[in-house]
Amino acid sequence: MSPPVDPNSLGVLGEEIALDFLRQRGFRLLERNYRNRFGEIDLVMQDDGFIVFVEVRLRSSTNFGGALDSIDYHKRSKLIKCAQHYIANDSGRNDFRFDVVAISPNKTRHEIQWLTNAFDEF
Repeated sequence: MSPPVDPNSLGVLGEEIALDFLRQRGFRLLERNYRNRFGEIDLVMQDDGFIVFVEVRLRSSTNFGGALDSIDYHKRSKLIKCAQHYIANDSGRNDFRFDVVAISPNKTRHEIQWLTNAFDEF
């Protein structure tokens, strides 16, 4: 039996993978682990004229569903409120969107799914 995986180290690993992935596509990091009373946004990035709020999901296995399955209505609602707080304090005029980077294990490497503009109601 293997030892349990520390969720904090798993989260940091996921953020590093997502950050590298997005930087390779020309994104620029603005903030990491942006927190307010509503919750936390893993990565806040700049993509051309967009401020992109990125939710990173990494699963060590798919036994309980994939990474995308873990973003339910409650989690999405918290993320939107957190982003609205960021926007209210943003002095620039930017367009905003939510992306999700979902990372799942594969036999030889991590499989990455990237959903742009993941929350239509935002």
